[in-house]
Amino acid sequence: MPAACEPVLEDIEDIVSAEDLKPHDRQFARRNVFPKVRKRNSQKNAQTDDEPASDSIIPGVQKIWIRTWGCSHNNSDGEYMAGQLAAYGYKITDNSDEADLWLLNSCTVKNPAEDHFRNSIKKAQEGKKKVVLAGCVPQAQPRQEYLKGLSIIGVQQIDRVVEVVEETIKGHSVRLLGQKKDNGKRLGGARLDLPKIRKNPLIEIISINTGCLNACTYCKTKHARGDLASYPIEELVDRAKQSFQEGVCEIWLTSEDTGAYGRDIGTDLPTLLWKLVEVIPEGAMLRLGMTNPPYILEHLEEMAKILNHPRVYAFLHIPVQSASDSVLMDMKREYCVADFKQVVDFLKEKVPGITIATDIICGFPGETDEDFQETMKLVELYRFPSLFINQFYPRPGTPAAKMPQVPAAVKKQRTKDLSQLFHSYNPYDHKVGERQRVLVTEESFDSNYYVAHNPFYEQVLVPKDPLLMGKMVEVNIYEAGKHFMKGQPVSDARVHTASISRPLAKGEVSGLTEEFRRSAQNGTKWKAQPNAEIPVKTQLSSWMALQLPWQQEGGGLKILSVSLALLAVLVMFYYGGMKTEL
Repeated sequence: MPAACEPVLEDIEDIVSAEDLKPHDRQFARRNVFPKVRKRNSQKNAQTDDEPASDSIIPGVQKIWIRTWGCSHNNSDGEYMAGQLAAYGYKITDNSDEADLWLLNSCTVKNPAEDHFRNSIKKAQEGKKKVVLAGCVPQAQPRQEYLKGLSIIGVQQIDRVVEVVEETIKGHSVRLLGQKKDNGKRLGGARLDLPKIRKNPLIEIISINTGCLNACTYCKTKHARGDLASYPIEELVDRAKQSFQEGVCEIWLTSEDTGAYGRDIGTDLPTLLWKLVEVIPEGAMLRLGMTNPPYILEHLEEMAKILNHPRVYAFLHIPVQSASDSVLMDMKREYCVADFKQVVDFLKEKVPGITIATDIICGFPGETDEDFQETMKLVELYRFPSLFINQFYPRPGTPAAKMPQVPAAVKKQRTKDLSQLFHSYNPYDHKVGERQRVLVTEESFDSNYYVAHNPFYEQVLVPKDPLLMGKMVEVNIYEAGKHFMKGQPVSDARVHTASISRPLAKGEVSGLTEEFRRSAQNGTKWKAQPNAEIPVKTQLSSWMALQLPWQQEGGGLKILSVSLALLAVLVMFYYGGMKTEL
């Protein structure tokens, strides 16, 4: 870890040592690059003077452990970063102890999530691991004391994760926190066609936009993700098509507020959804992510039609946060309780059986007992089958953190009371005996069942029959719990295979171009294109690593290639190789 007196490096271009020219001088001198032959001294001097520098470390052969906290958007970012690193040649491992570098992808929504993030940084440092930080915590507050000297990859810079990891392994501290822009206009983020490793090969998470239009007083995510920036419809449709070609059978659309999609680029959410359902194959499903009430109100009629589509889950996550208008005003939520009720009532009428999930914050500053009782009445009225209960945590730098706080004991009691109310009813008891169509996509946490979802995105546990995975089947519901149902497959029912091709294997990289694949099959070199934004020294080392045929299926060839590359570099340093001077 760099000494405290070292300067903060805000970008890859800032990597300089005492011997290096400044960036301006480096750019000016780039046209005059001459090879210089080292003179051989005595064997003793050669052993000292020709000692490999830190830059001789070969990137692309280390093991990396990735940990992600938080929302679906964050998980999608983590999948993209894993895919790029694996495509470059790094080994993504589930074993943190064997990893050479930890990539920690953080969430800033609540204090406990940041505490876990901070503790993981400390553990990595104690274990002498290299560390790269990502996600909303360092993006929102990069100058926090416990982040000093550590490399950071910003939420809109995940397409440059390889560069950051590469330089961190060499011992540099790099920070990329800028925004993606096109002609001065902020973009949704990194390209959607980057390589990725899906946590679940059957589920594709697509971020349709980043940021939001609100300024909620309690929200720290806004500091990291910023204002609304949407991806074009054609790019999102292309990503969905590619996913189905790789065996995906379920797509999740995610963002900080899906309902606001398109307002910055002259379109809207229903327009996007109608385009997407055109490319969803039979037996596959689409799940829409969280939307705030103000932006869904304008599209209720169209949204009801879309949520009735047979390949779209009749499910919507609409956070209410509080049933008190005065609390909502202090939160700056830009809607009242009546707006929320209008959305829920309309959708329940027009989309029979729809699942409405919501969020509630207990103990927001200024919340009175009367305010909280209004929230309790709302939950009693709708008996939400999916309810995310959050005790309020003041996040540093937010307006709510400066407001008079509700006593901790009161917040805790309100959280407990609401939890007890939520657990007092069973939303699925009346469904025992029903015959339902479900899509099987994953394994349960206890590994005893497969997890499926019915058309309302209600969880149904089915027997662990490998023939069911990735299939849409019919089941008879024979048991119900608080958060799930159990179903037995019907023997005479038709089984739909949603995937139009074989799903990728667990850990297999998605989205590799044909150029990559031909290079892998032929064992030929793939040469990186020069990038004016990256120092020549970095480009040279990147070129050495990128020429490895990393996608060979047999591990032996990869090991041989790495060994040859290592040998070549050792020869270069110990036997008078060429030195590039800038």
